This record gives sequence, C-alpha cells and structure tokens, in this order.
Amino acid sequence: MFHNCVMMTPLNTWCLLPLTVLLLLSISPTETEVVQSMSQCEGFILNKPPQVPGILENGQIKGKNRYRVICQTYENKRRFVTLYDTKNKIPVLSAYKYRGQENSEEREERPKTHWKIEPQLEDRSTDKNMKKCDQAQYKNQASDNDYKNNKDYNRGHLFPSSYGFDESDKISTFTLTNAVPQERSFNNGSWRKMENYIKCILENYCKNKEGYVVTGAKANPETQQES
Repeated sequence: MFHNCVMMTPLNTWCLLPLTVLLLLSISPTETEVVQSMSQCEGFILNKPPQVPGILENGQIKGKNRYRVICQTYENKRRFVTLYDTKNKIPVLSAYKYRGQENSEEREERPKTHWKIEPQLEDRSTDKNMKKCDQAQYKNQASDNDYKNNKDYNRGHLFPSSYGFDESDKISTFTLTNAVPQERSFNNGSWRKMENYIKCILENYCKNKEGYVVTGAKANPETQQES
C-alpha cells in the first residue's frame, strides 16, 4: 500500500513561444522502461529537469535505489516520463509534451481501460511496456487494491488523460505510477478545474498548441517516510 497522501503541485509549464513565459502557481509525461536518469527519456522536458530539493538536484537523482526514472512506454512507444518513489509508492512528478488533440472536433471522452503498473520496477528483465495491474500487492509500487473501497481517496493523474494527443496517449496515462491518492472532492473539483484551465492556456497561447508540462506531488510531511 502507498504510504502517504499528497497534495498535487504542478511545477512548471513551458510554451514554445520565443518571447513568452507562463508562470503558473502550484501546477505543473505507453512503452514503460526504467532507466538511470531523466535525460535518458528525451523529448518530454524543456532544457533541463526541474529542481526537487533532496530528490532531484541539478539533474542528479538523490537516492537512486529509492527514486526511479520510468520512460512510460505503451505499445512500444515512449509517451511521457515519471520520477517514482518506490518507498512511498507514489510518483514524484510526471513530465510530458502537450501537442494538442489529434481529433479536436470530436467530443472528448475518458478512455475505458484498466489500470496498469510498471513491470520493470519489480523485475528489470521483464518487458519494458506497462502492463495490466494483476496482483493485490507489489513490492515497489502501488496496486489497484490500494484504491479499491477507499471512500476518502481515489487515483489522481499527474499527466491528465485529457492532455493526451491521441487515444493511445490517453490510455497510457492510466498507470498507477502516474497516479497519487487524492481526496475525491479535490480531484473531482478544484484539481479538474485547474487541469482545464492549464489546457485552455496551452491551446490558446502556445505556438502550434505545443508546450512542456511538469506536474508533481508534494508529500504530507507527517506521513512521509525517510530515505
């Protein structure tokens, strides 16, 4: 089971506009593959990784046995990147490149799919593609059982499914390594409104509707485990 509840804290959003910088308050990517550094998952972060004190500093991960980089891979294609805390069993952040919508005129619907996990967090020799969550518990990551029958918390996306370019992108976001326990009222209320607000900015103010987004989760200090 995951070990702490979190506050969603999106970190930064960058648009591909030469003279425009968007500064956002408290908001900030499936072939899945575990690698050694954020730089090994190219195309999802603009220039350099964000600073996360005590975890990710100057592009270097502190405590590599605990914090793992996942090149989120679905159908043999990398979709986004996640820095994952295997001790607390929640993502630290997910980074992705927003590219608009493949079929922008169609009605947007949440894909019907099962929740997935990252097999290489359990066994590095396994397939690099994310797979269906089929166990009650995992050693290094959350399982679907951690959320079932929980009246207070549900799965909160870091990389929102609504930001995916096509159906496969959207489906790839449904991995538990991209989800944190969120209070239901917050996830379905304020957080959803913020997702829609940021998406509106990306759609209307970013060149070619393209932008880099990093979304992080801030752990509750009262429940956070030490390294």
